[in-house]
Amino acid sequence: MKYSQPVPQQNRSAGAMAYLALLGAVAGIAWSAILVRWAGIPGAASAFYRVLVAGVVLLPMRLARGARGRVTSRAAAVAFAGGVFFALDIALWNTSVMHTGAAVASILGNNTPVFVGILTWLVLRRPPRASFWLGLSLAFVGCLTIMLGPAHAGSAPITMFGNLMAIGGSFFFAAYLITTERVRREMDTLTFNTLAIAGSIGTLLLTCVLLRLPLAGYTPRAWAALLALGLVSQFAAYYALVYALGHLPATITSVGLLAQVPCTACLAWLLLGEPLTPLQIAGGGVVLVGIYVVNRDR
Repeated sequence: MKYSQPVPQQNRSAGAMAYLALLGAVAGIAWSAILVRWAGIPGAASAFYRVLVAGVVLLPMRLARGARGRVTSRAAAVAFAGGVFFALDIALWNTSVMHTGAAVASILGNNTPVFVGILTWLVLRRPPRASFWLGLSLAFVGCLTIMLGPAHAGSAPITMFGNLMAIGGSFFFAAYLITTERVRREMDTLTFNTLAIAGSIGTLLLTCVLLRLPLAGYTPRAWAALLALGLVSQFAAYYALVYALGHLPATITSVGLLAQVPCTACLAWLLLGEPLTPLQIAGGGVVLVGIYVVNRDR
């Protein structure tokens, strides 16, 4: 008769902390669309300040900590590349928020699990479990249900341009998640975040220069929204997310992040005047069921 080995207490604690970190990341990211809309500036410009504010906090923290293990040049390059992928994600997604409903942008931006599953299979040669595909299918159906509505979300028009920008961003965020999972175990959370944010800052600054986007002359409200975007939705949320990725597979994390969809929908209703319909509420419930199915058999 076989007996299962007890799970070490330390491993259980690390797993619980990883899920708590993922929950914190969801809460912070859910505010992204609201803050982008309040800033009211071009998407790539708000994305640049989002990572710049976080970088201003991260760099002194990393320098103050000093040496902490050896980081290979390859690992550093992969972390930097992850930052480039993330920059492309938020540049496209922030642009989508300015051209479609906040909740719709969140829904379409969370097509990430589709790309994560495919990239995990093709790049890492690791097919996701059947429970992942079942949960993903439920989550996807929930997202489609939320999308079934009028061509406006309150006062915000729903445009094809904005929708395509959100979907494009979801592909690059999937690349960021896969990159992060591969290199995260080779360095601590703070080091990874610092290297990745450097890649994001450089990429977005170049993007803004090439597109000739204004980086100054904003209103006090815009600056306040950008500061909150950098501290809450970037620094705090992604610090927690990178910690979670050090202990959870990218497939689990990407579907868990779908919880931000109903959260953003509620915030958009309360703060942007984009009301939820009964169909959208039902869709949000299906999304949460999908998340549960994915995590149940982990």
